[in-house]
Amino acid sequence: MDKIHINIIGGGNVATHLIREFLKHPEIHLQQLYARNLDQLKEFEGIATLINDLNLLTPADITIVAVSDDAIASIARQLENYPSLVVHTSGSKSMEELQNLEKGVFYPFQSFSKERKQINFKNVPVLIEAENPENLEKLTFLGNILSDKVYEMNSSQRKALHIAGVFAANFTNHMYVLAHQIMKENNIPFDLIVPLIHEVAEKVSNLPPIEAQTGPAVRNDLKTIEEHLAALDKSKKKIYELLTQSIIENKNLK
Repeated sequence: MDKIHINIIGGGNVATHLIREFLKHPEIHLQQLYARNLDQLKEFEGIATLINDLNLLTPADITIVAVSDDAIASIARQLENYPSLVVHTSGSKSMEELQNLEKGVFYPFQSFSKERKQINFKNVPVLIEAENPENLEKLTFLGNILSDKVYEMNSSQRKALHIAGVFAANFTNHMYVLAHQIMKENNIPFDLIVPLIHEVAEKVSNLPPIEAQTGPAVRNDLKTIEEHLAALDKSKKKIYELLTQSIIENKNLK
């Protein structure tokens, strides 16, 4: 396959980053981009055909449904009898969400925000699934253009990975939010904690996370823990206690 023709349905974070990345590769032809609100696709005017009516969608090698998880089934119903391979980009939803279509999954495992313009896709794991070898070959071809890390993975494995990602990324980022609040309340610039964040992220790329764990809970420093709890409001105190208990329980699993 010399060139692959792609349609993308969606105008959110994942769709935007995929479009930006696809535009870097001459092997990929962006055919049509769909969003209910075409303002979401303003950035790509003149680059591909923009549509807001799925009845105008034409066949392509792969049509990527990059919408919220809850919207996948609705889009699939609107594409009934569509003659081309349709894939979604969800980590937590089964391929069967695409119902009776010729279907698959193309899941880039990364956190995407429109405001963050540059992501090195070569390092982004792309997880694929398809109903037959021919379609798996198409998805492998597309994945290899973008990434050095393309893996076939079934729905059950993807869901487990997605849950792990929520713990590792979404929950961790919420901890940054709470840390930012504590520092702001005490007139401490957030910049001071950024090197610590970077060091921990770097450590777990070389060590098992359980061996990288530090802090008062793993040292069983009860006095420091009590002092911290006394300084926190009710909401943060509850989170601190829960996480401290989890660290204590897990440190024995080394």
